[in-house]
Amino acid sequence: MIAENRSPSPQIENADHKIPWRLNLLLSAAVSLAALGLLWFASHVESWFAAGAAAVVFSFVMLTNYALLHEAEHGMLFSRSFWNDAAGRRHALLFPSSFTLMRTTHLGHHRRNRTDTEMFDLYYQSDRRWLKFVQWYGILLGMFWPTAPVGAVVMSLRPPERFEPLFTWARTTGRWIADFQRRQVTAIRLETLAGIGVWIALWHLLDLDPWRVLLCYACAGFNWSTRQYVEHAFTRRNVLDGALNLKCARWHGRLLLNQEWHLNHHRRPNVPWTYLPELSVPEEPRHPYWRAYLSLWRGPRLTDEPPPAALEPRAAAAFKSADSSAT
Repeated sequence: MIAENRSPSPQIENADHKIPWRLNLLLSAAVSLAALGLLWFASHVESWFAAGAAAVVFSFVMLTNYALLHEAEHGMLFSRSFWNDAAGRRHALLFPSSFTLMRTTHLGHHRRNRTDTEMFDLYYQSDRRWLKFVQWYGILLGMFWPTAPVGAVVMSLRPPERFEPLFTWARTTGRWIADFQRRQVTAIRLETLAGIGVWIALWHLLDLDPWRVLLCYACAGFNWSTRQYVEHAFTRRNVLDGALNLKCARWHGRLLLNQEWHLNHHRRPNVPWTYLPELSVPEEPRHPYWRAYLSLWRGPRLTDEPPPAALEPRAAAAFKSADSSAT
């Protein structure tokens, strides 16, 4: 198991953690234009090799797209909630998925991190071991990404309470479905319909090729999905401290918007990305990213460690930046 950091959560007194909205605006525009430009290029270049190269670059651009979407989920992309959510919907559309769906599931992740509903890397003696391995390697091979667009469509079709009996056998999905209230389902429907309309317009405007677009999103899905648990795997079963601060190349950290400092983010989820490196206590260890990533491929591990208690739903209010205000 990766060494744990059991230091108390650091607190920064009198820190001015203002949302860097100007920088976020520049990054948001650049990422959106780059993503669409790469889809256009991949669709129109003759060589499949060149299209594949564009798809690889697209996959890394989409890591930053998700990092910006993540900031919006916490209300930290822009100071005004209207602009924050509007930008969040645009970045979710590029994913593509529903912003409401992704925000709800992500805030639920903060409440239930390392509980049984999010215990992908471990299994109990009573669990179906083969299912745990299928689930785990499915995440590592990119199968986690399709759940976002498919989930948005599925949640748009029927009320959430009608889904729960279909997923009682799966702790994770059953708990995830239960998070959605009727007003959120309505928002998901509207966002999904709007997203379909925008993609139809983009398809015709940019004259996109379906196979080349699929190649781009296959690369992006693999790149995103395989990284989703690297900061959590085999860590202490604690909702706030069950994460790692990882050490990676500077360019990599820039693409991730400092999300390699993931323990700091879970301890202080209402602090914008630009301040995350400052939150560590002196001499706090950071684990090499590549070593944490390679450890994932060894597969889930047997455990008898008891789960932590999930945080109360009202705690989600603390996961949004205090600097964000309504219009």
